[in-house]
Amino acid sequence: MGSGAAERGWAERRPVLFPFLLSLFGPALSEPIRYRIPEEMPEGSMVGNLAKDLGLSVHEFPTRQLRISSEKAYFTVSAKSGELLVGSRLDREQICGKKPACTLEFEAVAENPLNFYHVSVDIEDINDHTPKFTQTSFDLQISESTKPGARFILGSAHDADIGTNSLQNYQLNPNDHFSLVNKEKQDGGKYPELVLKTPLDREEQKSYQLTLTALDCGDPPLSSTAQIQVLVTDANDNPPVFSQELYRVSVLENVLPGTPVLRVMATDQDEGVNAQITFSFTEAGQITQFDLNSITGEITILNRLDFEEVKEYSIVLEARDGGGMIAQCTVEIEVQDINDNIPEVVFQSLRDIIMEDTNLGTHVALLKIRDKDSGQNGEVICKLEGDVPFKIVSSSINTYKLVTDGILDREQTPEYNVTITATDRGKPPLSSSSSVTLHIGDVNDNAPVFEQPSYVVHVAENNPPGASIAQVSASDPDLGPNGRVSYSIVNSDLEPRALASYVSVSAQSGVVFAQRAFDHDLLLPLPLPLLVFPQEVLPDVSDRPAPSDPQAELQFYLVVALALISVLFLLAVTLAIALHLRRSSSPTTWTCFQPGLCVKSGPVVPPNYSEGTLPYSYNLCVAHTGKTEFNFLKCNEQLSSERDILFGDSSGALFPLCKSSESTSHLVSFF
Repeated sequence: MGSGAAERGWAERRPVLFPFLLSLFGPALSEPIRYRIPEEMPEGSMVGNLAKDLGLSVHEFPTRQLRISSEKAYFTVSAKSGELLVGSRLDREQICGKKPACTLEFEAVAENPLNFYHVSVDIEDINDHTPKFTQTSFDLQISESTKPGARFILGSAHDADIGTNSLQNYQLNPNDHFSLVNKEKQDGGKYPELVLKTPLDREEQKSYQLTLTALDCGDPPLSSTAQIQVLVTDANDNPPVFSQELYRVSVLENVLPGTPVLRVMATDQDEGVNAQITFSFTEAGQITQFDLNSITGEITILNRLDFEEVKEYSIVLEARDGGGMIAQCTVEIEVQDINDNIPEVVFQSLRDIIMEDTNLGTHVALLKIRDKDSGQNGEVICKLEGDVPFKIVSSSINTYKLVTDGILDREQTPEYNVTITATDRGKPPLSSSSSVTLHIGDVNDNAPVFEQPSYVVHVAENNPPGASIAQVSASDPDLGPNGRVSYSIVNSDLEPRALASYVSVSAQSGVVFAQRAFDHDLLLPLPLPLLVFPQEVLPDVSDRPAPSDPQAELQFYLVVALALISVLFLLAVTLAIALHLRRSSSPTTWTCFQPGLCVKSGPVVPPNYSEGTLPYSYNLCVAHTGKTEFNFLKCNEQLSSERDILFGDSSGALFPLCKSSESTSHLVSFF
C-alpha cells in the first residue's frame, strides 16, 4: 500500500506538460500531452489529472464524457475527477522489449463537441528482472597442454531490463589458475570469457569448480550464479579455429523454411580424432528459428521469420574437436522487411445520427490507420471513396477525422455508405477498405403539400347534417412529428362563426363535414357562396399549430363589409326599379299598398319551412291581390311608414327586397 502511494506521488510529480501553452491553444494544440511513470505501478494509480491538463473545467468535465481510445486498456479516466489512471499491469519488458525508449501513445476523446487529444506516456524501467543464465552449470574441457592466455567463451546470462538495470558484468570466484574478462557484442550484449592464467597439469589436478556470477547495477543490484566445471584433458595441442570471428548475413522475412542462410567454417591442425570438428549452438534451447548441421556447419531456416516480431538474431556457435577443445564465433542474421501487412482502418469514434442541418466541418468520426510494416511499406495514404458530402482530414500521425463537407438532405438521401481506403507505399502497394453507414437525422425543413391545388365540392340539398361531403389530402416528406399533418379552414366569404355552422374539417383526416342540411331554393338569395353553388373550399394544412394572424382577421372583416355594401347596393337598385314600375303601371296592381283598399281574405297558411336552413326566424306581413300574388312584408319591428318588402308569387318563390311607403297587410308569424 505504501509503495503504491509512493509511486503514485512520483507519477504526479513528473508529468511533462505545458499548461500555459495548453491554455493558449486549447484543443487545437498539436503537441501531445506527455507523462512519465515507472513500470509495474499498481492498478488504479494516478498518472496525472488529464481533464485539468486538457483545460477542462470542473463544470465542463461531466458533459464532455472524457474517455481513452486505445487497443489495450492500459489506462482509464476517472469519471469523477478526470484523472488518468493505470488500468492494467504495465510490464515494460513485455510491452517494449529491449527498446531504449518505451512510450504508449493513445487518443483521449471528448464528446459534446467531439474532439480528441494525443497523449503519450513514457514507461520507465525498474529493476524487476534478475540476470539469469540459460543453464545453472557448464562443463569445460581444457587440455593440459593449453598455454596460459588461452580464452574460453562461457555461457552468458540474460536480463530483460535495460540501462543500468540490465546485465552489466560477470565475476568469477578468486582462484590461482583462471581469471575472467567481460566482453561486449555489437548489439550491446555482454558475455564472459575464461582466461587461463597458469599451465594446467592433469596429473596434479583433473578438474576445477568455479562460480560465475552475473550482476546488474540496479538499486538494489540483482545477481545470479552458475557453476563451471573445468575438466583437464590429455594433450590436444591445437584448438579449432573459425574462418571468421563474426558472420553477418541478411535474409528477407518471407524466406521459406529449409532455405540455407550461411555456412560457417572451422579448421584444426591436429590429426585424427583431435581434428574432427562438430558444430553446435551454445544456447540450443533458445534457438527456434534456425537449424544447424553439426557436420557441415550450414545454417538453414527452421521456422518462418517475422520482421515485425524480431528484426535481428545474434547466435553464438561452437566448434569442438575430438580432443574436447572448442572455439566460438558469432553469427548475426538481419531480417529484412517486406510489404506483407495490409493497412487497416479502425474507427475509434462514430456518431449514431447526423442531423441534416449540421454545419460544414462538423466532426462525424475519428479513425486510425495501422500498418505493422516499416519504412515505405508502413507509410499509408488514406482517401474517401465515392461522391459523398464528407471528407477526411489528417489530424496526427496515422489519425484522421471524418467531417461534413456538403449540404445534407434526409428527404433525398436518408443514409450514406461511406468507404475509406488505406493504401501503403510498398512495392507492390497493399490496401484495404472499411465502410460505415451514416444515418441522417430529420429536421422540420419541408412544408406540407396538397395533392391538388383546389377542390370543387357538389352538395345535394336536404343532405343529412354531419355527413361527409369531401376530403382533402396533403403530405409532408419529413419524419415523425415533423411530418404529421393537421387540417383547418382559414379562408371563406363568411365570418368564422357563421362558417362554423355550415361546414367543418377534421384536423386529423382532412374530411369536410356539412354541419346542417342545405336547401337550394331557400338559400338561393342568401349571401352564402360557400353553400347554394359549387364552391372551392380553401382549407389550410399545417404540420404544427397555426398561430392566429391579426392581419388575416382584418382582411376577413373587410371582405364581409364589402359584401354587405354590395347587398345594400342591389337592394337600392331593386327599390328604384320597383318605384319606377309603380308609377308606370295601373293602380290596381298597387291597391294593396293603399290603406283600406286591400281585400281581406281568410287566414293564409304559410308554407312549412321548419326543414329549411334560414339562420333565424322571420315575422312576415302577408297580403295578396286579385292575381293571387303573395307579398311578404318583413315585420320584425313595429310597422312604420317604410317597410322592407319580400315579393313572392303564388308558388311562394322569393324575389329581391324592395321598399314601399304605404301598404296594408295581414300579419302572419312564420319560422
